Amino acid sequence: MDRRSMLKTGGMAVIAVPALRSLAVAAHKRGHTMSFDGKNIAGFAAAYTSAWNTGSPQNVAAYFAEDGEIVINRGTPWRGRAGIAEMAAGFFADVAGMKLTCDAVRGAGSHVVYLWTFTGHAARTGNALTVHGWEEWEIGDDLKIRASRGWYDAPDYARQVAGGGAV
Repeated sequence: MDRRSMLKTGGMAVIAVPALRSLAVAAHKRGHTMSFDGKNIAGFAAAYTSAWNTGSPQNVAAYFAEDGEIVINRGTPWRGRAGIAEMAAGFFADVAGMKLTCDAVRGAGSHVVYLWTFTGHAARTGNALTVHGWEEWEIGDDLKIRASRGWYDAPDYARQVAGGGAV
């Protein structure tokens, strides 16, 4: 499925991150303990948000494991950093002036839920966009995203692109 078809059926990736107050969790993974603290996750999230806000697909892909993947709204996965960069490039092409912010972040073990809002303009129509969504990340020991499952309201996005305005 190509990027534009995916957008029509619910597959846009967006990510944003906030200040994280206090997070100290541990998870057991393959027989050893993996620990994240608030500084690790907050720092990672802030840097990842900054990467999206640069508009550089390679900057976004660098936060994923070499064999990482992202799936949006149960669509076709983008695999590996090259695939993730392709997804980000399509997103940047479709949303002019994109600005990402974070609504909340929650962590448990090696999993992080990342709630976001993005604003910008639909490149095709020029209409203003305000879209809300979230992702669930599986984070590796190296603090790279191994898997990301993202969700947003695709019908609302399509309505805004067509000129319906944010709800």
